[in-house]
Amino acid sequence: MTPKPAGQPIEVLLVEDDPGDVLLIREAFEFNKLLNHLTVVSDGEQALAYLRREGPYADVGRPDLVLLDLNLPRKDGREVLAEVKGDPDLRTIPIVVLTTSEAEEDVLRSYQLHANAYVTKPVDFERFVAIVRQIDDFFVSVVRLPS
Repeated sequence: MTPKPAGQPIEVLLVEDDPGDVLLIREAFEFNKLLNHLTVVSDGEQALAYLRREGPYADVGRPDLVLLDLNLPRKDGREVLAEVKGDPDLRTIPIVVLTTSEAEEDVLRSYQLHANAYVTKPVDFERFVAIVRQIDDFFVSVVRLPS
């Protein structure tokens, strides 16, 4: 795998079931004028189908980054994280857990399942925008991602 050059727009998969949070993240991307492509799925089963390119997702590209909520319908974020990081074809995709949970056990469990970062969703828009910008700055400008 050839690393993706830093600074190049990336494909981001957002796994989020709350329409309000999806809207906030989309607005944060627009507010920050991020050039990344954001795709949204609303539950854990859709996320795994997307990542494995199954069913309606057979022709999608591989995301460079996943923003994953923990509390999802059908299959929760912890299960998604465990399956992705346990799959040799998917485990190199960075996953940022982006959730409302501040519970220490969720933080610990996410890192035990090899999350690349754990971020608690802020409640106010300005802070939300700042956090999305920081995630983008780090994963687009600082680190090199696998292609």
